[in-house]
Amino acid sequence: MKQNIYDDNKFFQQYEAIRARENNYNNLLEQPNFLMQIPNLKDKVVLDIGCGMGDFAAYCIHQGAKHVTGIDISSNMITTAKKRHIHENLSFKKIALEDMNAPNGLIDFVSSSLVFHYIADFQLLIKKISSILCDGGMLLFSIEHPIVTANKGDIGWVADQEEKLLHFAVDHYQDEGLRTQNWLVDNVMMYHRTVSTILNTLIENGLQIEKIIEPTPTNEAVQKLPSLHKEFRRPSFLIVRAKKI
Repeated sequence: MKQNIYDDNKFFQQYEAIRARENNYNNLLEQPNFLMQIPNLKDKVVLDIGCGMGDFAAYCIHQGAKHVTGIDISSNMITTAKKRHIHENLSFKKIALEDMNAPNGLIDFVSSSLVFHYIADFQLLIKKISSILCDGGMLLFSIEHPIVTANKGDIGWVADQEEKLLHFAVDHYQDEGLRTQNWLVDNVMMYHRTVSTILNTLIENGLQIEKIIEPTPTNEAVQKLPSLHKEFRRPSFLIVRAKKI
């Protein structure tokens, strides 16, 4: 199933408001660690999957990429991206990765920030990415950490009567598959997979794992957003960099 929650206007408006805040989890935790893993993009051909409002795709252009294509299933996202970022070597397309037909072996760098956990068929996703990457091409993606997605929609942090956090509940970890939650709206869908499934799927499709990051915040980031202190007790995100061999 291809979920397109970002074209729910109620959801999208609230999502825009979150991303507009200077101090949020993306800006203070996920993106700083993600950007550190980007290869040299000079004269490279880039595909950004789930490009959202196009900020990262535009960043790649500023890093010297030859051409960047951003794809997203959401009309709201693509419309916003086209308004925000205009460059002759930057294009945005409203399409799901599952429906995209890209020539094999022509992409130098595939990126995706916090999207893969929304895609039902992870095996097909990685197989297609491997096929479109050139030899030596790189995949860099971030997802919600499997520790978090395992019990998604059920109890997460457990607190005592004084609301002091005791621990984070991890349950149903080996039970892979669909999870639903209330995030801005009801019944937002995502898919839980174990770390071993994620990494082995890459390996089985000819992608050599180069780096794995479970981001922790800087002290400065915690000062800006105190809730980030919980990241020292359990990670929200998993970032993986892999190369096609």
